[in-house]
Amino acid sequence: MVTTLLSSKGQIVIPKTICSSHKWRSGLEFIIEEYGDSIILKPNKPFATASFEQVYGCLNYKGKRKSLREMEKAIELGARKGHDCN
Repeated sequence: MVTTLLSSKGQIVIPKTICSSHKWRSGLEFIIEEYGDSIILKPNKPFATASFEQVYGCLNYKGKRKSLREMEKAIELGARKGHDCN
């Protein structure tokens, strides 16, 4: 077990051994979950890492540029078709 202290600013230093074992670096954002008198820190991963093979097909797109609204509408249509939400 490793211990640490809460600073007057409400900050906690995570010991280097723990950061190293999880490969955490400075600036990593965490999600904090409360469970009774305990907390859980989880690295915030906004999306899964993709391989080059999964995304390289987008690199050669030669069509007309799409607006954000057009992309959102296409995503919504795809979600409705894929999940039979009608």
